[in-house]
Amino acid sequence: MILNTHDLDTLGRLAIKAAKSAGALIRDYSQKSIRVHNKNAGSTKASQIVTEVDFKSQELILNLLQPSITRYDLGLLTEELPDTKDRLHKDYFWCIDPLDGTLAFTESTPGYAVSIALVAKNGQPQLGVVFDPVTQILYHAIKNKGAYKNDKTWQLPQPRHERPLQLYFNRSFTTLDSFPSVLKALKNIAISLPAQGVYSNRSSGAVMNACYALENTPSCYFAFPKNTEGGGSLWDYAATACIYFELGASVSDIYGVPLDLNNPESTFMHHKGVLFTSHPRLSKKIQKLYQELKAPL
Repeated sequence: MILNTHDLDTLGRLAIKAAKSAGALIRDYSQKSIRVHNKNAGSTKASQIVTEVDFKSQELILNLLQPSITRYDLGLLTEELPDTKDRLHKDYFWCIDPLDGTLAFTESTPGYAVSIALVAKNGQPQLGVVFDPVTQILYHAIKNKGAYKNDKTWQLPQPRHERPLQLYFNRSFTTLDSFPSVLKALKNIAISLPAQGVYSNRSSGAVMNACYALENTPSCYFAFPKNTEGGGSLWDYAATACIYFELGASVSDIYGVPLDLNNPESTFMHHKGVLFTSHPRLSKKIQKLYQELKAPL
């Protein structure tokens, strides 16, 4: 079944409703004492914690999206349920992170969000919705129909040369032996843009890291490939990838190849890393930076 423009509009409105409803639930819990549990996922603390709010948000979203799954014969991939792999056989699947940035949420700091995407079997995102419960900002995009912020047409902010290059990253990035070398190389890249140095932002969840990078240009958010499982998962990047595409920003793996958002082997992204930048020229410079490091990370 091939979805037409009307279908995507309908599913987009449904995803927005689900994201806002889940965001309201998360906001209600943000000042309460929450029990934190551990799960087997990835190799970092951020990927290994889960709360009752993650599950409640997921349940609410799935209740709202279930009729669409039946009507359009959609697959489903969501963080807190096993991967049934039906995404490999359906023409499209919902790709959901009911609470990205759980660690930030448990620390009562901004940087968490609801993320819902519709992805085609070939791995291309068809629509993406992100809702920030803290600021109550809604970001969304539909393939070939542009990107929107709070339901208004959104254009990528023009970089200001007097600003530093804004760097966003996962928490584990600063623990890498190569981090000082990467930071030094980024300072040289900033000079060539031109930009005034590099500013390292506080790490947030993957979804909001990508959104913050869009709000503050010139900017980059990336995770290098590594040998251990992690580097985020499909649901961490599907919605923001659609938003980046529609804004004309750059999103790929660390080699410049489009993200594989329907990898049959794994939901993790550590095999080839991720690279989000405000401009394709900046993306190419960071790809070159990684190639020059030539170190397994």
